Amino acid sequence: MIKLGHGHDKLSREIKKLSGINFNACLHCKCCTNACPFLEGMDYHPNQVIRLVQLGLEKKVLESSTIWVCVGCNTCCSHCPMAIDIPAVMDSLRQMALEQGVKIAEPDILNFHKEVLKTVEKYGRTHKLEIMMRYKLKKMDLLSDMGVGLKMLKKRKLDLTPSKIKEKASLEKIFKK
Repeated sequence: MIKLGHGHDKLSREIKKLSGINFNACLHCKCCTNACPFLEGMDYHPNQVIRLVQLGLEKKVLESSTIWVCVGCNTCCSHCPMAIDIPAVMDSLRQMALEQGVKIAEPDILNFHKEVLKTVEKYGRTHKLEIMMRYKLKKMDLLSDMGVGLKMLKKRKLDLTPSKIKEKASLEKIFKK
C-alpha cells in the first residue's frame, strides 16, 4: 500500500506553479526513463520522480540524487508521448531543495550547475562539452564519466562546438539581476 505524503497535493501544486508543467498527464510509460543517458547515476528514474511528486513524497524527492544528476538534455522530453518537460520539473525540485536547505545528495553538484550557468551566460545556450570539461578539470577527474560522454556523442546530445543565440541583450539583462 502506498502512503501519500502529508498534504500530497501541496507538493504537486507547488511544482506545477514553479515549472508551469502539467506532469499529471504522465502515463508512466517509461519512455523518458528508457531514453535517459544518465540513468545509471540516478537513484530514481525520471518517471519515478514524477510519481513521487504526484504522491506528495516531498522529503524523498528533494533528498534524491536524481534531481541533481539530471542535466536537462531533454532526451526524456523528446521521447515522452505527452511532451512533459521533465527537466523543468527537476529544476523546480532543485530550487525547492535549495530554498528549504535540504542536504544535497550529490557532493559538489552545485559547482557543476554553476558551470552550466556560465555557458548559458556566455552563449545563450548550454554547451555540454564545455560544461563537462570545465567541471572535470576542476575536480581533476577526467575519465570517470567517459562512458556517459560517449553515449551522449552517439545520441548527438553533445555538440563539439557551441551554438550561440543572436540577440544577447535580453540575456544580459537576466544575468545582471
